[in-house]
Amino acid sequence: MTHKVAVLGAGSFGTSLANVLADKGYGVSLHARRKELVQEINERHTSSHYLPGVTLLPNIRATDDLEQAVSGASHILIVTPSSAFRETVRKLSPHLQPGTLVAHATKGFDLDTKQRMTEVMEDELANHDPTLFAVISGPSHAEEVSRKIPTTLVAASRRRTTAESFQDLLMTPYFRVYTNPDVVGTELGGALKNIIALGAGISDGLGFGDNAKAALMTRGLTEISRLGVVLGAAQLTFGGLAGVGDLIVTCTSKHSRNWRAGHALGQGKSLDEVLEQMGMVVEGVRATKAAHEIAQARGVDMPITAVLYQVLFEGKPGKEAVLELMTRRRIHEMEDVAEAISMKWEL
Repeated sequence: MTHKVAVLGAGSFGTSLANVLADKGYGVSLHARRKELVQEINERHTSSHYLPGVTLLPNIRATDDLEQAVSGASHILIVTPSSAFRETVRKLSPHLQPGTLVAHATKGFDLDTKQRMTEVMEDELANHDPTLFAVISGPSHAEEVSRKIPTTLVAASRRRTTAESFQDLLMTPYFRVYTNPDVVGTELGGALKNIIALGAGISDGLGFGDNAKAALMTRGLTEISRLGVVLGAAQLTFGGLAGVGDLIVTCTSKHSRNWRAGHALGQGKSLDEVLEQMGMVVEGVRATKAAHEIAQARGVDMPITAVLYQVLFEGKPGKEAVLELMTRRRIHEMEDVAEAISMKWEL
């Protein structure tokens, strides 16, 4: 395999994906904004800030020139934070060749428009065929991917052959990829689970136990599904890797930035302190704001998201937020789906 693949975004996950591709023998062009990072990757084959202790393969070549990065690439993977996504796609537009397949692995929303990332791509790459776009998502901590620890993800696209092309591109004995036609659900699962992971971290930081976290994750999945279906997703997607799979790993792992940020909040640190100390993007913070506003506009009940919004942006104490959730009006657990599945109480 000699053809070229471009990865835009040299953070932890982008660099991990670049290493997976390089391990398959592709020539990988990794776009980074900082010249010092480009130099480190090319000269030392390391990314000490994002992936300490990991050796990068020599067929990864970093560059800060986006046009150079994508020139001649058959596939492009965009793995930037959501805050930089639109700018990156806009800069890509004049250099994108017809027929090039483009996927993203960004789990978030465009905060100004509340759009999903493929919607941003369709806006900014309006002259490109949208059926050539895909999303890569699922339970996949970069720290484990970069060390060849078995990982399984989903490639979703409106066109089956596009999803299967990224499936073939990425598949290795330690990196398994499934396909799914539900782009909306795959994107929403990846973005919304970060909100619940913040809540799980807060719960752990407050010293609550496994019972509380299990309840939070389960009811959180209900919220994710509820909003997702309203926005056009297939409910079954949230029972798969891009839904419950990603939710589990993000709510329970020491590698999860969102869990770590929530844990620090639960221990009494302010949001500003937490974000400064993290030194990396915490997507759940932006996702909470976007999802709360979308839910309000659509009339969707998302109580966990609502109280987390108050914790993050209105100063509500974590314990007070938990008490508010625990003392909500009593409801039937399957209230949302009882009618749909024709399940009735016995008299």
